Amino acid sequence: MLEKTEKKAAAAKEEKRQKFVELAESRTVNAIKAIRIIGKLGNKNAYQFDDSDVQKIVRALNKEVDALKARMSSSGGKESVEFKLD
Repeated sequence: MLEKTEKKAAAAKEEKRQKFVELAESRTVNAIKAIRIIGKLGNKNAYQFDDSDVQKIVRALNKEVDALKARMSSSGGKESVEFKLD
């Protein structure tokens, strides 16, 4: 009986791992694509911006990467998203 319970626990653990891998890969690809889209704003022929705008965007993205690291290493983190250039 104990062996059956251990097998179920191992199967559940593997299922959680597979779900994590699937979601992590998909969401990471989406995040990279979103960052690349933001990078397209760097076309000075199409958009007007200055270095302070760029610094604000980079700071906001870095802040979220830091929050991601904190959430992945502990239980908890900030969920709200706020960003303003002005």
